[in-house]
Amino acid sequence: MIEEVYIAGFGGQGALSTGQLLAQAGLREGKHVSYVPFYGVEKRGGMANCGVTISDRQVSSPIVTEPTVLVVMNNQSLLRFEQAVVPGGLILINSSLVDSPVQRKDVRVVRIKANEEAEALGDARVANNIILGALVALTGVVSLEAVEKSLQDVLPERHHKLIPVNVKALQRGFELAAACKNSASE
Repeated sequence: MIEEVYIAGFGGQGALSTGQLLAQAGLREGKHVSYVPFYGVEKRGGMANCGVTISDRQVSSPIVTEPTVLVVMNNQSLLRFEQAVVPGGLILINSSLVDSPVQRKDVRVVRIKANEEAEALGDARVANNIILGALVALTGVVSLEAVEKSLQDVLPERHHKLIPVNVKALQRGFELAAACKNSASE
């Protein structure tokens, strides 16, 4: 098993922390992991993307160039990275912020209204973990429990009071994706 995930968004959308949580969960489960963040030159609101590879065997290259899963948090990321996904791959979209259609017909597309779901939980900042919970449900690359436990490792201690709402977000995303797990592409 090897899963190559590319998470793309703007700074502040949680793309990098999503990748860190995914990578940490893989490490917790004894898997081989690579995590490579990419930043734009802007001080705020610029590109913030990362590649995460999780595998049962050693990772030969840390750079994700042909993701099996693409997570997009904004329209620009979909337009920029849609073509990189391998045929048969998954594009997971935060449909609260992405309204562009996916042009490809050879990938599975799942849309989750992550921002609305996060607001319903009382904290808009956890939209990225709604998406991460969905990713876990759709791929099984790591367990939800491993991601939940990784929150303590990834979140700075001053944010540990937010762990309960982050756990709820992960669980809600998992539930939403499980409900549409067998749905057809867009």
